[in-house]
Amino acid sequence: MELRKKILSYSESLEISKTHLELILDELEKKDWLSDDRFSEQFVSTKKRKFGTRKIAHELKMRGVDESIIIRVIEEIKNDEFFLAKQIWEKKFNQIPVTIDEKAKQIRFMQSRGIELSIIHQILSGKSPELL
Repeated sequence: MELRKKILSYSESLEISKTHLELILDELEKKDWLSDDRFSEQFVSTKKRKFGTRKIAHELKMRGVDESIIIRVIEEIKNDEFFLAKQIWEKKFNQIPVTIDEKAKQIRFMQSRGIELSIIHQILSGKSPELL
């Protein structure tokens, strides 16, 4: 987990052995004071209005969260993915592109936010998911 990496980088200056640190972190996990599940759920909750599921999943993976946890928390927001992506698009553009350059710009922006290309095309075509 991310906390383990951060504390390890300071363990020498704090004069804490890696073995002792591992024991402390294991104890916190046993008492459920430290949880990848809770961290992941909170992370998704705070990021879903700014980023798509691809970017959120990538960020969780980079933070050392187990793949099974990532799949579970992403699955929880999958049903709302189109509407969350549309909110991101509306906040930035809120206008269907007229030129190819505008369309390319909007696609690049949405992809940089981790939104699936199929969802981007749905938004830019003006279709809702029920019509597809």
